[in-house]
Amino acid sequence: MAYRETVPPPPLSRTETGPPEHAQGRSGVRLAVDVGSARIGVARSDPGGLLASPLTTVPRGRGDLAALAALAAEHAAIEVIVGLPTGLSGRDGRAAAEAREFAAALAAALAPHPVRLVDERFTTVLAHDALRRAGRDGRQRRGVVDQAAAALLLQSALDAERSAGRPPGELVPAEAAG
Repeated sequence: MAYRETVPPPPLSRTETGPPEHAQGRSGVRLAVDVGSARIGVARSDPGGLLASPLTTVPRGRGDLAALAALAAEHAAIEVIVGLPTGLSGRDGRAAAEAREFAAALAAALAPHPVRLVDERFTTVLAHDALRRAGRDGRQRRGVVDQAAAALLLQSALDAERSAGRPPGELVPAEAAG
């Protein structure tokens, strides 16, 4: 028997008529980016902030921040989520430091729109597995795996926001870029 089955939910107060407003989450499109060394996968949510879908892949390097800023403007994104590759121990390594640096530069490019860092452990592995199970070979996966990983990251962030009632992850200050 699960714990939730043994403990009754607290009664609603007289002013409460249903789930709190924050359970619905904020409305507005979000983008998520999975930053790799060669490519940046991009995913987009629906305007209600419920479902994430792969969007595109941006080549990493010169012009990548401008391309992401253009995508954010084109889709009227209220924020952008950047995957933070935290180690299994929960500590930041070299990849996490690089993601933080990229997120700071992106925050400066997108100001005043917020950029958030959200733990992305296993998203690329899960994306590869899902694409493999869908019948895509290694060559076919290469072009879309970053988008799929970004979609997994974004869906996780959307679900966490609905569950916790607050935006997910860590807000990146725009002035952190330097």
